[in-house]
Amino acid sequence: MSARDVIQRALGVIRRYDGPPVRIMEVCGTHTHEIFRLGIRGLLPNQVRLISGPGCPVCVTPVGYIDEAIWLALEKGCVIATFGDLIRVPGTEMSLADARARGARVETVYSPLDALKLAKEEPDREVVFLSVGFETTTPSSVISVRNAEEQGVRNYTILTANKTMDNAYRALKGSADAFLYPGHVSTMTGTAIYRELLEEGVSGVVTGFTGAELLSALAVILRRLPEGKPFFVNAYPRVVTDEGSPASRDLVRRFMEPVDSEWRGIGVIPDSGLQLREAYAAFDARKKHDVPPIRGRANPGCHCGEVLRGSIRPDQCPMFGRACTPVHPAGACMVSSEGACAAFYKYDLRQEQQ
Repeated sequence: MSARDVIQRALGVIRRYDGPPVRIMEVCGTHTHEIFRLGIRGLLPNQVRLISGPGCPVCVTPVGYIDEAIWLALEKGCVIATFGDLIRVPGTEMSLADARARGARVETVYSPLDALKLAKEEPDREVVFLSVGFETTTPSSVISVRNAEEQGVRNYTILTANKTMDNAYRALKGSADAFLYPGHVSTMTGTAIYRELLEEGVSGVVTGFTGAELLSALAVILRRLPEGKPFFVNAYPRVVTDEGSPASRDLVRRFMEPVDSEWRGIGVIPDSGLQLREAYAAFDARKKHDVPPIRGRANPGCHCGEVLRGSIRPDQCPMFGRACTPVHPAGACMVSSEGACAAFYKYDLRQEQQ
């Protein structure tokens, strides 16, 4: 069946839906942006509401983490190596971009191995990689630590904010009638977690990122929900398998262990974070550089937390599009390329102005 035929078939199911109001949470930030870019929201019946969830790692990273990175840069003189999205995320007093303007050295890298390369090139400087991400990107941070150990690189550490999605889904129970599960994360985790959630009464569909895949997943949800029974469907079988990537998970388990972790807007979720095991403490930035306990404070006018919980739409935040824009962001959801606020601003406002 061609993609065109798949789309037409899915649209037929979607347009015929005449049931009660439905809340569907797209957990993945890439799903949020693709749904906007493809105009899918405009194809849905009025009683079908899409909710943008916490599937953006930069967005759910707490303010205190940014403050820790700034402390390492300004107080300890470390070179901070980070992906670009984090540089403009506001901390309590400033962002990493502001810290750089005050003399801190903040380097943009495209992978943890780039950060390790920087450490090898400058052995007299302490290089800290900001390790932020879900199951998809955590293995690359682990590989950088493994390589640093094997190569005897002692001026390299990572500041971890790595998170796992399993318990986050549980923390979001009741916020939606069904989840669009993330395709990329699922390639690592496999489908076991979704079958566990099914036993707990949680419904959802794993899907990819094309228009045909997204519409098909939404059609599955709208067809199955009226049956009144929890369901799980893997609608991305060409990429997502039941077992996922055991080798990647084993690698992460060798170097990291679960810890309770703070999620911006959600709070502390038990065993939803990862930190380096004690055997690799020499590569843990908090331990090596004696980072003090830092409790960040978010901008009180920013409603990023409620957006991440699906309690409000981004455009219902009083700062949205006014005091908070991509040029002058007040919160992480407007900064990140996967953030819900950034998606609403880029696509929703533009469509309204046409």
